[in-house]
Amino acid sequence: MDLKLCINCGFAINRYVEPEVWGRIVGEELGLKSVQFVADLLNPFLPDDIVKSQICRIRQSMKHYGFQVDSIFTSAFTRVNHIVHPDASVRTMWLDWFEKLFRIGAELGATSGGSHFGILTFDIYNDVEKRKRFTETGIENWQKLTFKAKELGYECLMFEPMSVPREFANTVAETKRLMDAVNENSGVPMRICLDIGHSPHPDERDCYPWIEALGAVAPMIHIQQSVVGKSNHWPFTKEYNEQGYIAPDKVIEALEKSGCKKSLLTFELSHREHWDTDWQVIEDHKASVDYWRQYVKT
Repeated sequence: MDLKLCINCGFAINRYVEPEVWGRIVGEELGLKSVQFVADLLNPFLPDDIVKSQICRIRQSMKHYGFQVDSIFTSAFTRVNHIVHPDASVRTMWLDWFEKLFRIGAELGATSGGSHFGILTFDIYNDVEKRKRFTETGIENWQKLTFKAKELGYECLMFEPMSVPREFANTVAETKRLMDAVNENSGVPMRICLDIGHSPHPDERDCYPWIEALGAVAPMIHIQQSVVGKSNHWPFTKEYNEQGYIAPDKVIEALEKSGCKKSLLTFELSHREHWDTDWQVIEDHKASVDYWRQYVKT
């Protein structure tokens, strides 16, 4: 089983936005070679000249610090309704936005990309017929995006199981159903970006059965320290490891049971803008990388 450590760039949002700065942190301070870039650092809404300039700087940083961008994903600011928005014109805009996002990813060398599946409003979710219709809309829109991804040379797209039913994929069965539905007519395969802290359904709180069930179709796995029933996105420090239930050896064992052949174990740690935590972001990431390097060497 080919496992590598990776980092989601959410840690850099509004703190380390300069490509030369977050690139140095990734390559030198953390010693990581793989990155999941996020839209919040380079939003496709920006003018083309700014996007082009930023891509150039990121490429230079990649070369200088010796890391690669494996995938591109949405993040905190872009956690919105997007391709299941109730307004058709807004959905069309987001389809264009995703195409631009994946083009940015391709220019950075990414071979995969994705987001959460979508987010339904309460008005839609609470109406069974509307919910069914907009679920089909989401499936059709992701299918369209898989063909755009194929044109860009991607290997796959991914969606992430989320926290509440309105956000889709909050059970293993629903996650599989959505993935299979997209793959009935896809340009590149739809796969899962599995977050081991997202085990939201009251009957499926334990992350390890999720890993066993979906690890084989999860080329990217977000790792965080947490407790059962929460998604704390804690770092893997001594303090939080004593409280949390995420253990590297158990994660790897579950992946082996799943039939996983290859995956990027991607740190997605969250630090609120608070005096007690804002200064700890890099140190907590260093400790987390050191902790996991006892189990995954690359």
